[in-house]
Parts: sequence; structure tokens; C-alpha cells
Amino acid sequence: MGLKNIGSVLAAGLMALAFPAQAQQIQSVAPTVGEQVSAGAAATEYESLFDSMLGTEVRPLETMEATYDSDLTRRIARLADASQGRIGVYAIDLSSGEEVGVMADQWFPLASTSKVAIAATYLAGVDQGKWTLSSEWRLPGRGGATLPARRHLELMISKSCNDCTDALLNAVGGPAAVNRWMREAGLTEFMLTRDIATLIREDGRSDPATSIDVNDSATPRAMGQLLAGIYQGKWLSSSSRSVLMSAMFATTTGKNRMSAALPGSANLAHKTGTLSRTASDIGLFQTADGRTIAAAIYVTGQSPSMAYENGNRSAKLEARRKRDMRINSITGALYEGFQRRANDGRVWANATYGGE
Repeated sequence: MGLKNIGSVLAAGLMALAFPAQAQQIQSVAPTVGEQVSAGAAATEYESLFDSMLGTEVRPLETMEATYDSDLTRRIARLADASQGRIGVYAIDLSSGEEVGVMADQWFPLASTSKVAIAATYLAGVDQGKWTLSSEWRLPGRGGATLPARRHLELMISKSCNDCTDALLNAVGGPAAVNRWMREAGLTEFMLTRDIATLIREDGRSDPATSIDVNDSATPRAMGQLLAGIYQGKWLSSSSRSVLMSAMFATTTGKNRMSAALPGSANLAHKTGTLSRTASDIGLFQTADGRTIAAAIYVTGQSPSMAYENGNRSAKLEARRKRDMRINSITGALYEGFQRRANDGRVWANATYGGE
């Protein structure tokens, strides 16, 4: 058997074990008996799918050109101009199901927005009786303090505590357990590969403004749908949902992002993410007539020259400010746009954010 064929078999086997649903996709493109497909072409197809599913290499960007079918989406597209870095947006009105998306299916660095998925995985384990909110977990490192899970969760979401995140990530079984929970929830465009300490240590190895690395990344659509499902009670018990929503409502990070664009009456519950060349904010908010919107915004770049940004502190700070302002302006446009579309005079009832 040639090297190409060996690679194909290994790829198919690994996919079947780790990604059953995607393995079906590989089977759909494999040649059947009697088909005139060369071994080389089949191997190339296997390898391409294997790489696309598991993210074994960083990829250059494909075209960013797209057409948009609504005035609101076109407005968001203008605000999400990618000339100085990729920007991905997904939002959904939970009352009507109407969606808005700009690069919603491209992969962006999760940064700390992954903490919502980690928290949901832990809370699902609580619902299944694997552990409790009072279970004690030690912070990473020698001499780390021991805290109850509820406190870890509150701090990892509202204050973006990295050590608390890694404590709960270790408790659930690491990144693989979170990926498994997300796939079982039907959210396949999500890939966690490192703990937060490692992610920060290795930050900056690639530029998300000009390339796509699916490791520790997700699509805005997947993260927006994660929020929507949590809010709607799809995967967590009422009490677990309340714990997570309350923590998101108490978030104090990213003061110039979503929170600065919305009135207090919007009842924003959100989670921010920040790395050296990217900023993000995912959250749920209410329009004035009571509609709940789930939104995920990911911004990269925003510096005319990455080389200049890397060598100049003031340029770095300016790029960070621009990323925050992009999130701010897009959030404001979503709030106004969805509100403007609610012109039938009805008030839509939604579940509350508060504790139960």
C-alpha cells in the first residue's frame, strides 16, 4: 500500500473515532465499486476533509466578497469592513428566528468566549449528577487555592478569571470533553485544543487578520447559536441555566464593547474575549419591545500595518481601541436594526435573566 493510501486510511479511521458525523461526510465522497476514481484523487479528497475537520494547518484567507439580502445585513457589512482585518458577525432574533450574518461561517479565535462553552459543559455535568456546584476544585499551580465550582464559574465568566477556567476545564476532562459536549449539542463549528494558560503563552503565533487557524476557534454562528440554546433552555436545567445567565449578566470586562452600545434596559448578559490581535463579545440583549437578540461579534486586526503595530506600543493600543469600537458600533446597529423591524406593535415575552 502506498503512502497516499496509508494516509487516507489513517485519516478515515481517526475521523470515524473522533468525529462520527463528519466521518459520514468522508464516506459520501469515497469512491464506490465500479467508479472510475484514481487512488491519488481519493487520497487527496480524504486528506482535504481530514485537514478541514481537524484543523491541522493554518490556512490563508479565501475571498471575503459576499452578497447580503437585507438592509440590516448590508448595514452590518459596511460596519464590518474587513479592509484592516477580518470581522465576523452573527445575530438572531429569538422571537422571530430572523438572522443576520457577515462572515458568520468563518473561523475566528475564541479567546475567552470559549468560557461560555466550558461553563455549559460543567453545568451539564451538574445536571447529570457527575459533580455539584459545591464541589471543590483547586486552582492550577503549586499551592493553588481551592474554591467551590460555583465561585470558579462566577469568576471565569464575570471577571474572565483564567485560573478558574482551567480549574473547571480540568474538572470536566479537558478540551476534548468540551468539544464533545458542543458536538452533541449540534454545534460542530467549534474547536478547543488548549487550556487558557497555554493559549496565552502561545498567543501571537499566527495573525487571525490574515489567516485562519481552527484551533481554539469557532464560527460566530456557532457561538450565537450556543447562546440562543442556553437562553431557550435546550441543554441545561432551569437552575443551571440561571447560574450561567446570572454570571454573564454580571460581566464587568469589555466596558467599551457591547455594554457601551446598549441602554441599561437591554439587560445585556455577555462574555468578552481578548488576545493580542483579536477582540470579541458574545451576548444576549433585549430590544425596547422585549425581543431577545443573541449576538456574536469577532474582530481581528484594525491596524493598517501589523508590522507597525508589533513594533509600536501606541499603535497596539490604537488597534485595540478600534477593535472595541467596531464591536460597539455593530452592537448598536443590531439593537437599532432589530428594533426597527419590530413594527407590528406587539410586545414579545421572553424568559428573564435573573436567578430562580
